[in-house]
Amino acid sequence: QTDKWWKEKILSHTSCTYLPKIEIVFSTQNQFVQNRRGPAGFIRHLDVCHAFVQTLSTFDLESLFSLILSNVKTLTCDGRGFGIGTLVFGKLRGFSWWPGRIVSWWMSGRSRAADGTRWVMWFGDGKFSVVSILFNIDDADGVEIQTRQMIEWAMTGFLPNGPQSLDPPEGIHTFVNISFMGIISHCVYVDICISCGSLNVSLEHPLFVGAMCQGCKNSFLECAYQYDDDGYQSYCTICCGGREVLMCGNNNCCRCFCVECVDLLVGAGSAAAAINEDPWNCYMCGPRSTYGLLRRREDWPCRLQHFFANNHEQEFEPAKLYPPVAAEKRKPIRVLSLFDGIATGLLVLKDLGIQVDKYVASEVCEDSITVGMVRHQGRIMYVGDVRNVTRKHIEEWGPFDLVIGGSPCNDLSIVNPARKGLYEGTGRLFFEFYRLLHEARPKPGDERPFFWLFENVVAMGVSDKRDISRFLECNPVMIDAKEVSAAHRARYFWGNLPGMSRPLTPMANDKLDLQECLEHGRTAKFEKLRTITTRSNSVKQGKDEHFPVYMDNKEDILWCTEMERVFGFPVHYTDVSNMSRLARQRLLGRSWSVPVIRHLFAPLKEYFACY
Repeated sequence: QTDKWWKEKILSHTSCTYLPKIEIVFSTQNQFVQNRRGPAGFIRHLDVCHAFVQTLSTFDLESLFSLILSNVKTLTCDGRGFGIGTLVFGKLRGFSWWPGRIVSWWMSGRSRAADGTRWVMWFGDGKFSVVSILFNIDDADGVEIQTRQMIEWAMTGFLPNGPQSLDPPEGIHTFVNISFMGIISHCVYVDICISCGSLNVSLEHPLFVGAMCQGCKNSFLECAYQYDDDGYQSYCTICCGGREVLMCGNNNCCRCFCVECVDLLVGAGSAAAAINEDPWNCYMCGPRSTYGLLRRREDWPCRLQHFFANNHEQEFEPAKLYPPVAAEKRKPIRVLSLFDGIATGLLVLKDLGIQVDKYVASEVCEDSITVGMVRHQGRIMYVGDVRNVTRKHIEEWGPFDLVIGGSPCNDLSIVNPARKGLYEGTGRLFFEFYRLLHEARPKPGDERPFFWLFENVVAMGVSDKRDISRFLECNPVMIDAKEVSAAHRARYFWGNLPGMSRPLTPMANDKLDLQECLEHGRTAKFEKLRTITTRSNSVKQGKDEHFPVYMDNKEDILWCTEMERVFGFPVHYTDVSNMSRLARQRLLGRSWSVPVIRHLFAPLKEYFACY
């Protein structure tokens, strides 16, 4: 009851400005009164209470309360300012300014601070320091006296001229506005990173007129082809960030823009207007090229391709070039395929008419092995887990002319929030490819043509991409399957195949639109599909997750045969072993795009025997 009365008395006392919501705990034993940390984080040890603890049971609580309040100001201030609870900032060499709070010596658990010093508890780590006072500060009463005249003037309406007297002269305002508009536009377009506002720019933004700093370049490389489950970009097209994003209403566009960038670059209130507009076409597919300070580049497709093709921070020696082999000396190719999947490599080699002498594949997925065995009639030699393949095996099965593979991307893709990176989980399987690639290389003095290819996702960390390039001693080429198929599928390819960086050109039989991939009586709602993955909902399109096909005036999913055409596979290629639709989509979602691999393998016809 005493404790309850005491707390209510303190918390309800109107003049208790120096004790914000503290709790006081009493002991009936021979102990001193100790107060604890309250909601406001204010801690004090009241020495004045020590004299009364012996007679606490008989002491007049009203008198004790009055005595404590009369001594609080003396306890918290020594006349030099910086009382307990004051917010202060400190700075150490090599660090930025950091906030802290003046606290009592009791809270620090140390001895009392000397005259002219204060105990400071630093925010964040909760550590304590004794800091010297270099100069005094005025009390709050002094501040009130200094500001009283200005407050009274404001409360009376800024007499005699009113609030208009505070406005700048009309002439000066007009002069500043005219003089600096051109400079502001020039700075936005040339000297400022439009993604973050940094002045330390290093290159031009590939999509919009303006510059970009190195940090935002790395973010753009990681996030430009990162898509969520709804098929839209995970982050803003401009800044690769944003808490709230606006998604384009164009079904064939997958870009989004954050509210902050829209209001800052397009104009205040533009984001709210875009939200009310349905459907809203983004600034990449809108009819105009200029929206406020945001100007879309006319040649952005070429710039985007050039951006990914020339983003290499490391320089390597050019790969060894092999001259074409005379037709009469060409031999059938021998292939080592690691992480083979559904034998896309062998399918493309056969489509190109290249004779395959031996095709050794490492694969652990039973469904993938079944597809390869059935569709290629036992011509594939499956050798199990790549980690079990040794140098002795390579010497026994070789020599090989072509080594291909693409390690699992689960722990490399930044889409996966639980990714483990290149050096943990499935990311480490890259080093199995690297190991066997070196085992399969020709011995010194053997000048026969030897080629290799490694594939993985574009949406990987910059550091992982840099490390892969460092081990393989070459930079990757980014190829998006949308140029030769009906779906987006951006991938990095490392290798020494001839002409890897040449333009990607569709062939006459390539199906570039979704409508060309559909069965009779079905109508495509979209021209291009977003990236198809192993997830079932990746086939749905748009922010409203529409099914991509109309049939009998109803929306419908993409059939497996149609999905196979999108990837460039023959119809019913994965239709084996009574596999379900979802199982077949998983196989396709992990596979390569056939037209892209055909584009990369086509120069091999100059080196190996063909039918």
